[in-house]
Amino acid sequence: MNLVDSSGWLEYLSDGPQADSFASPLENVHNLLVPSICIFEIFKRVLSQRGEDKALQAVSLMHHGRVIPLDTVLFLRAARLEENIA
Repeated sequence: MNLVDSSGWLEYLSDGPQADSFASPLENVHNLLVPSICIFEIFKRVLSQRGEDKALQAVSLMHHGRVIPLDTVLFLRAARLEENIA
């Protein structure tokens, strides 16, 4: 499974210098997990920089992966997991 944070999505969507690094995991939609918080962050950023049409296009692209709704329980589990890794 592939999980890319918002900064990776922004790099890919803007065709930034590191966009190729994110292309493979983001284009492999069968293994792509998209946390709902990333959709919020990407929509907000693209909306402010490029307008609503581009923001909606970005969100549409993100929905090709499996969107994972995040709630308090999942946030707490993720924080504990991250703490054990660090």
